[in-house]
Amino acid sequence: MKSPFIFWRFSFLAALFFLLAASCADSPPGEDTLLRYARSREVYGEGRFSETAKMLAGETRFAPALVLRGKAEYLSGDFAAAEKTLKRALALKPHDGEAALFLARLLRESGDTKEAQRLAEKILGNNPSDIRALRFAAALARERGAAGEAASAALLDRAIEASAESALVFLDRARLRWNGGNRGGALEDIRRARALLPDDSPVMKAVETLQSIISEVSE
Repeated sequence: MKSPFIFWRFSFLAALFFLLAASCADSPPGEDTLLRYARSREVYGEGRFSETAKMLAGETRFAPALVLRGKAEYLSGDFAAAEKTLKRALALKPHDGEAALFLARLLRESGDTKEAQRLAEKILGNNPSDIRALRFAAALARERGAAGEAASAALLDRAIEASAESALVFLDRARLRWNGGNRGGALEDIRRARALLPDDSPVMKAVETLQSIISEVSE
C-alpha cells in the first residue's frame, strides 16, 4: 500500500498538471513540459537555482516555467538573463504578479527605481493585498526620505492587515489538512501562519490552539 505522503504527492502533481494545462488553453503544454516543470519546482525549493535555470533553459512558451526560470536566474545572480526571461513571461501573461515583482526587484537593484515603482503599482492595482508588493512599495517610498515616510507607513499598515488575512487562510487549510489526516501539511500551514503574525495578534491564539491540539493527539 502506498504511504499517505506518496498518495498526497501524486495527487498534488495531478492537480498541478490539470490547473496548469487549463490555464494555458490557447497552447497547452505537453506532458514532458509539465513533468520538467514539476521537477524544477522541487529543485528550486531546495535552493539549487542555477540548476533550475538550466533545466528550464529551452522553455519559451509556458509562462509558469518562464517565471520560475526568471526567478532562478535572478537568485543565482544572472540579472541579464533574468530580465529577458521575466519580460518574456510578462509578454505571455501580463498580469503575473510574481514575474512583475521579481522584475521590479531586479530593476531596483539595477538603479531603475522609476520602472520598479511602476511595476509595484501595477501589481497592487491587480491585487491590493499582495503583501510582498506592499512591502516592496513601502521600501521604495522610504528611499525617498522624509517625503516618502507617510506613504511607507500607510503601505506597511496595509501589509499588516493583509498578513492577518493570509494567516487565516493558512489556518483554515491547516484545519482541513488535519481533518483529512495530513498532519505534516497541517503543521507546515501552521508554521507559515505564525511567520505572518506578530506575537500579540489575536489570530495567533487560534494558531497556537490548533498546533497544541495536533501535538497532543500525535503524542
